Amino acid sequence: MIEIELDGKKVDIAQGSMIMHAAEKTGTYIPHFCYHKKLSIAASCRMCLVDVEKMPKPMPACATPVTQGMVVHTKTEKAVKAQKSVMEFLLINHPLDCPICDQGGECQLQDLAVGYGGMSSRYEEEKRVVFHKDVGPLISMEEMSRCIHCTRCVRFGQEIAGVMELGMSHRGEHAEIETFEGRPIDSELSGNMIDICPVGALTSKPFRYSARTWELSRRKSVSPHDSTGANLIIQVKNNKVMRVLPLENEAVNECWIADRDRFSYEALNSTERLAMPMLKQGGEWKVVDWKTALEYVAHGLQSIKANHGAASVGALVSPHSTLEEIYLAGALIRGMGSENIDFRLRNAEFETVQEGARYLGMAIAELSRLQHVLVIGSNLRKDHPLFAQRIRQAARLGCEVNRINARPMDWAMPLCMSCIVPTSEWVQALADVAMAVASEKNISAPQAGQATDAAKAIAKSLLGGEHKAVLLGNAAAHHEQASHLLALAQWIGEQTGATVGYLTEAANTVGAQLVGALPGPGGLNAQQMLSGALKATILLNNEPEFDSAAGLAAVQALKECDMVVTLSPFKANLEFSDVLLPIAPFTETSGTFVNAEGRVQSFHAVVKPQGEARPAWKVLRALANILNLPGFHFDSSQEILLQLHADQGDVPEFVFAGRLSNACKLPTTMKSSALEPCVADIYQLDSIVRRSVALQLTADARVVDTQEVAA
Repeated sequence: MIEIELDGKKVDIAQGSMIMHAAEKTGTYIPHFCYHKKLSIAASCRMCLVDVEKMPKPMPACATPVTQGMVVHTKTEKAVKAQKSVMEFLLINHPLDCPICDQGGECQLQDLAVGYGGMSSRYEEEKRVVFHKDVGPLISMEEMSRCIHCTRCVRFGQEIAGVMELGMSHRGEHAEIETFEGRPIDSELSGNMIDICPVGALTSKPFRYSARTWELSRRKSVSPHDSTGANLIIQVKNNKVMRVLPLENEAVNECWIADRDRFSYEALNSTERLAMPMLKQGGEWKVVDWKTALEYVAHGLQSIKANHGAASVGALVSPHSTLEEIYLAGALIRGMGSENIDFRLRNAEFETVQEGARYLGMAIAELSRLQHVLVIGSNLRKDHPLFAQRIRQAARLGCEVNRINARPMDWAMPLCMSCIVPTSEWVQALADVAMAVASEKNISAPQAGQATDAAKAIAKSLLGGEHKAVLLGNAAAHHEQASHLLALAQWIGEQTGATVGYLTEAANTVGAQLVGALPGPGGLNAQQMLSGALKATILLNNEPEFDSAAGLAAVQALKECDMVVTLSPFKANLEFSDVLLPIAPFTETSGTFVNAEGRVQSFHAVVKPQGEARPAWKVLRALANILNLPGFHFDSSQEILLQLHADQGDVPEFVFAGRLSNACKLPTTMKSSALEPCVADIYQLDSIVRRSVALQLTADARVVDTQEVAA
């Protein structure tokens, strides 16, 4: 540590830090445009010029290393004059079109021009014009004349997203930020470029011209999509979600969110929203009131139970539902005497006994500090964009990333060893790694294997360093030999000192396990229920055709049911449902998600439910009351969470930590592995993402469509 003086204050700061870092430590604001705490230093805008004693001219705070005894002034006449001169140059070519700019009201250039801009300009020449560019359905580059060439967007692509999609061409006043050869921006994190752009050059295409920032209310929420549990700011106008931005949380999502977190809100205002309860009568859908719909469902469930037994009734719940909704769905089914409930819609293997909820096995923030990692069965970049971003940062610092996968997918990061084998050979590939580890340590391996060159390279990597992990992806979790893969991973982890965990698929995959959304003794799993074993099926927030491994076969099986009840925010499952009950999506209800690391995150509704939609926990409570089931006395989602916690008072962030475990014994028998694991594509993950128009126009979504046509 060295000591400097900043505006009269003594500051202790690490050697190699910049003046800007010292200013951040003391809370001293230095105006800047190109500097961003998560990006490399470019020093291109020069707005952060400060007065350093014994220096003949002002120095850029972002690129000037601190030295022992340095004395810095940020508000002297010399510093302020330099900053005002830079602002004058920046505004020479800026179009000054604030009244029509989407960034107006939240623009760094606009804000700093108030403090450092002049009342008039000395320049009378014509301003430069940069023609607009079409870079895809998410980002608008219609007003690139506003660009000040800070290169934040370029550095974000290279360093955070891992793909250099933007660059600067030409020089001087002809310089432009543009894509290569007119290609679109396709990164799954591309929307963050909008946030870090300090002017209105990059704006949101779906949000464009729809509202002014000062008209919007800002409310906190949590993403319902992948297992990161990204913290969100949802902006609302006239009870309508208008925009979604990241809420900074270093422990979870830092200051980034994935594009599906940012742009999926379009579905919430789509014409596919279900606004009223509906019954199918004579093959036609008719709108009814809630009382009629719930009584119809209750009567149907009671009749089927009386005629076919409680075991003929079951529920399939989505792991994108809230903790409270999943718990009440299980309580309702068990209250009727059935054990048929499951959330594992895409699984091919169903463990009958597990010691605890499967989870990441470590804190999300620890991913950024890994030195060695083996990822099994994951399209990491698309399945978990924010996890991939953290591992990418670790790789930039020297982390050795290894993988066992079925296809050579582009993860946009350097790989140490990539073992590409068919899914049917994953167990053997992992057994080979275990054999290589055993050979290095001169111990016996848990299963017969061959220490191939690839296995030796992975074993050598995992045996080195300190911070290391073996992570199983969505395809490994949904594999027919999932427990075998986990047991081998556990053995490798024990012998190498690596943490073992699941990346986990959905916002509440961990939470669904914690509240027991699993079949009890004698209960049917999701695969059995979707094979025609039920007479009455309740579908909570899912579409089996798209959300289950059964696919189209599930549709045919559900057609054979005497009653199918769909609880969904959308007009879904029309082909085989008998009742549609409109439930509120995450923006219209309160609830809780438990992310991959086991962090409990509760949120409130940000807008009122559309039409006659109601929070699913209220619908399930009302249905249970009509069925005269005990224990459904809750008046709020918080009461349900407190009951799960079993204590009164605030629920801690890691209340369920003692119930998380990835422990697994090696199965005595080897199951066949003929089926490909069912894994959702990036923009097919859940019912909300599937209905976002902008996301479905992206290159990632079009690739899926092309594959389906080819098939």
